[in-house]
Amino acid sequence: MTASARARELLTVVALAADSKQGEDLVALDVSGPLPLTDIFFLATGRNERNVQAIAGEIEDKMIEAGVKTIRREGRAEGRWILLDFGDVVAHIFHEEDRMYYSLERLWKDCPAIPLQLPVAKIAD
Repeated sequence: MTASARARELLTVVALAADSKQGEDLVALDVSGPLPLTDIFFLATGRNERNVQAIAGEIEDKMIEAGVKTIRREGRAEGRWILLDFGDVVAHIFHEEDRMYYSLERLWKDCPAIPLQLPVAKIAD
């Protein structure tokens, strides 16, 4: 089983939102095989708690614009690991230290990565 076309569309919204707030080390994993409740885990890292909260806020704003409501939200107040559940896509936004500690990529290493299509930043001349 692979992630649905709808989940991949939503992934694009989530990834672009995270990228626009300087989210780092963006990774998407197709977890549709082992998890019947969701298709994609999206992982992003923020440099500090404020950045983590900004990334999560932007993702929620862009998903609302896309007509998708947040089903569940965890960790917003602490800004260390924020989980945003949108049904087909679950976004995990981590502080750098928490991302390394919990290492979800290692935990879900058997799940295929989904390539992300993000715009290339232009370098000023």
